[in-house]
Amino acid sequence: MKVAILGCGHVGLELGRQLAARGHEPIGVRRSADGVERIEDAGFEGIRADVTDREALSAVPDVDAVVFAASSGGRGAEAAREVYVEGLQTAIEAFGEREAPPDRLVYTSSTGVHGDHDGDWVDEETPLEPTTEKTEVLAEAERIALELPPEYGVEGTVARYAGLYGPGRYRLERYLEGPVTEGYLNMVHRDDAAGAVRYLLTDDLARGEVVQIVDDEPASKWTFADWLADECGVDRPPKRTKAERLEDDDLSEASRRRILTSKRCSNGKLRDLGYEFAYPTFREGYRDAIDRYRGTEK
Repeated sequence: MKVAILGCGHVGLELGRQLAARGHEPIGVRRSADGVERIEDAGFEGIRADVTDREALSAVPDVDAVVFAASSGGRGAEAAREVYVEGLQTAIEAFGEREAPPDRLVYTSSTGVHGDHDGDWVDEETPLEPTTEKTEVLAEAERIALELPPEYGVEGTVARYAGLYGPGRYRLERYLEGPVTEGYLNMVHRDDAAGAVRYLLTDDLARGEVVQIVDDEPASKWTFADWLADECGVDRPPKRTKAERLEDDDLSEASRRRILTSKRCSNGKLRDLGYEFAYPTFREGYRDAIDRYRGTEK
């Protein structure tokens, strides 16, 4: 299988490595020369192109599947719309109108589209209630990813990621030093974020569907922070309630909404599809980071 990974960054590089290791042909696409170099360092083909530039995408050869994993780089709603809506639509049209279009497309979204559910469980059937302009954009992109590809004979899948962590993104100090605001963490290790998409592609699953990619155990931030401190051999961090955090004068409106947003994301569908996690919970996923931290402390 030949797979184009558009926006081949943190997760995309791992996805490419996993596909290549199983005999497939990943092609990573980044808009910078440095990005292409990182793809090649990971051991597979890299092409320089911007997902918002249809002409540039013509440099990408025909493929069996497209994974749209581009990022707006943490910028605001306008930049998010340019990438996730306009870029996604451009990519679907650019590949769909080819003489040999791909068979399917996977769009990587975020569980942020769920909004606030007061700590209740959410799954693929839960109605979306985005609470920020950016998550409204992500919800619109999900709709495009499912509705537009069939116009070109392509089937779309939405892979809805929880909070990503892993090499380079453990953020130990954030939880060890605190203060930690109450709420739930919905997480997935980078290797499983990539592994789940690879599994859906190579086992030909979830066409025309949404699949949440999140590990087995949404965790209380306070519980997680205390566990992490205990494992690292340091004092447990100070805690704050949401009400205490909301008293801060420097909070943006978007930050306030994030603090008030609480939910637990289910991976029941992904489990039912047969995916086996390399890191089913944070306890396995943070082990390497904890071992390195303790090693440097000695």
